[in-house]
Amino acid sequence: MDYVRLGDTGLEVSRLCLGCMSYGDPAWRPWILDREAAGPFFRRAIELGINFFDTADMYSNGMSEEVTGHWLRELGNTDELVIATKVYFPTGKGPNSRGLSRKHIQQACEASLRRLGVEAIDLYQLHRFDPETPMDETLAALDQLVQQGKVRYLGASSTWAWKLSQALSISDLRGWSRFVSMQNHYNLIYREEEREMIPLCDDEGIGLIPWSPLARGLLAGTRTSPTDKESTLRAESDDFARRLYDHPSDAAVMQANEALANEIQVHPAQTALAWLLSKPEVTAPIIGATKLAHLDIAADAVDLELSEEEIEKLEAPYQPHAVRGFE
Repeated sequence: MDYVRLGDTGLEVSRLCLGCMSYGDPAWRPWILDREAAGPFFRRAIELGINFFDTADMYSNGMSEEVTGHWLRELGNTDELVIATKVYFPTGKGPNSRGLSRKHIQQACEASLRRLGVEAIDLYQLHRFDPETPMDETLAALDQLVQQGKVRYLGASSTWAWKLSQALSISDLRGWSRFVSMQNHYNLIYREEEREMIPLCDDEGIGLIPWSPLARGLLAGTRTSPTDKESTLRAESDDFARRLYDHPSDAAVMQANEALANEIQVHPAQTALAWLLSKPEVTAPIIGATKLAHLDIAADAVDLELSEEEIEKLEAPYQPHAVRGFE
């Protein structure tokens, strides 16, 4: 496994981040693995050298954080691991159990610390920006968590480039801790982030940790189309994929990726991940795994170097999309 610094920070993370949405409570989503079933995945990830793990307080209504914290404390050295979680989406039925008010951020952070079983969260991220809370209130609350030692670094997720730029400007003006990472929607099928967000992050020294690097399995060959409801258990109920990937050019991109994978005799997931890893702005794609083989396939992609010609083959079919993934 290779390691790189997260943006302009001194924090070193593996070139792959294990997304832990898949581990928690099967009652939340039928494809979720419970605590015992999740154990081998954390063990194998650590064996492969992955030291970066991402979850969120809303995954399995908090159970994902509990499972993640349990296995990382059991199997790893948390002083060497990088644990990331997120705040924004509802974690209860009340009006203050959601959003990015000072009250919710502080209470959500305390709850995440308890569930994870750690003294500090390495990377605390805004799952989305909150249009109903003043930006200054949100950023001040986040900075306070850093000053209190409850959070070490701050990150953001899918949003408009202008909004991230606004947040960075406010933090710099006030002398507050600023975002060091952007968890954005970026893969071979959806590349609209290349227009504004990625150049901004490159200029500001912000590391990219893309979510859905395999486009919900479309680039891994596990789904034939976004409307496919039969190939996997997750596909049966994944309406989000059908909202993200409906462009006429998507099928051509999938075919180009599969063709190159066949040509160089690797798994389609490896060519798709290798393409992302070839982008200098990308720190670590966030991979999901519900089969142990998924981890080994992804790890092999770290050592796969694509030629300029191969990259051109993968990129050629792409056509501009409407902006997706901010909801």
